[in-house]
Amino acid sequence: MPVTNPWLAGPSAKKRLDRERLEERIRNLLSTQNMCVIATAGPEGPLATPVRYFPLDFAVMFSTAPGSPKMRNLAADPRVSVGIFAPLVGQASSRGAQLFGRARVLSEDDPDFEHYWPAFRWQSDHVERSRSLDDPPSGPLVVIEAERIVYTEHWLRREGYAPRQFWTK
Repeated sequence: MPVTNPWLAGPSAKKRLDRERLEERIRNLLSTQNMCVIATAGPEGPLATPVRYFPLDFAVMFSTAPGSPKMRNLAADPRVSVGIFAPLVGQASSRGAQLFGRARVLSEDDPDFEHYWPAFRWQSDHVERSRSLDDPPSGPLVVIEAERIVYTEHWLRREGYAPRQFWTK
């Protein structure tokens, strides 16, 4: 029987990408997707929530209602895991990342707010909801700076690299 991707057969290589090349691949993934799953922990257990995100380097950010379950969980424990993945059409296209870090909830008066705010593309949501672009949202901005990333891309096997690569800040 013919095999579409023979390089997927057998054991995975263990070779690591150099940092610069790994960072480029991670940035590409973060910049070409817009949905992630934020995993938080709270008194009722774990909570995994799909959210639309916006990237800035190795940070992802989103906005949400202040009283939402994920915001209550973040207030109790800011440690999070973020799952981001590209659409999968087969093992060869498997590509994604797990980001680990601490969520920070920034208000407009936070000194770091101005650093992140320009990358938060709220305008498209406003247009979709027929809201005025003269009235930006005022909700909190949740920022997760990755401390550690596990990046997976099976296409790397074609070049003799391990499909799972590890990045730390």
